[in-house]
Amino acid sequence: MSPEAEARMRELATQPLRRASPPSGFFVGARDSVGAIWERRELLGMLVRRELRARYKDSALGFLWTLARPLVSLLIYYVAIGRFLGAERAIPDFAIYVFTGLTVWQLFNEIVANGTASILANDGIVKKIYLPREIFPLATVGSALFNFAIQLAILLVAALAIRGLVFDSRLLYLPAALAVTLVWATAAALVLSAANVYLRDVQYLVEVALMLGFWASPIVYSWQMVNGAVSPTIALLYLDNPVTIAVLGFQRAVWTAAPEGAFPGDLAMRLLVALAVGLVMLVISQRLFATMQGNFAQEL
Repeated sequence: MSPEAEARMRELATQPLRRASPPSGFFVGARDSVGAIWERRELLGMLVRRELRARYKDSALGFLWTLARPLVSLLIYYVAIGRFLGAERAIPDFAIYVFTGLTVWQLFNEIVANGTASILANDGIVKKIYLPREIFPLATVGSALFNFAIQLAILLVAALAIRGLVFDSRLLYLPAALAVTLVWATAAALVLSAANVYLRDVQYLVEVALMLGFWASPIVYSWQMVNGAVSPTIALLYLDNPVTIAVLGFQRAVWTAAPEGAFPGDLAMRLLVALAVGLVMLVISQRLFATMQGNFAQEL
């Protein structure tokens, strides 16, 4: 054994024993879980890098494939819906509009879909050692953020080239909308990843739900179209969807060609409310995850 390893063993021997189980209690348990994850932040970073490397292993283009799906989707929606169905006549700068929505949706979709399967994908580690299992869904958040950063850079460059960005208070919508997306997607990934261990059909239900969720958000059609086609009550229910609010927030920041009335008047307040409710749901989701993770090893 090397001198460094011996020194590390002596250091560990002097530390108090820790219970190899998730912390109990609602607020105290949530706080202790965050602390345990923070202590293993290096492991979390390693898992993020491993996931990114594994995704593009032996690929000649590597991370360029990150742009393949959104760009192909953009082309399909622009041609099929923008050109053939004439949506671009009602939505100026239709390409920027669609790519803005796709960028937000791809982030949410990747976190939820990959997060749902994250525990099963790491079953070998889960069965062998104890560590905060929340690390695995959080690793998918990290890899999704990396892909999102690349797509966002392309979006901002395209927006600058086509019409330019307005550097005023509207840019504050972008971090607020990003926070809403991350909080709600992470909360969903935590609960669904735990439920998927006990019921493997969950990941297939999630695929269907995400497909429906795409069309329940103003990505290839505008909020004005929804507002003019449904009753005020339905329109309010439509705006209760946090992903819808996040998409509208990104569009408010980036889509500078937006006509008058393209966004609800209380969009800023709705973003703040969605963020506050999402933070509460994130804590609840973490505690549900902590409750369900006790039998992960046996179920796997």
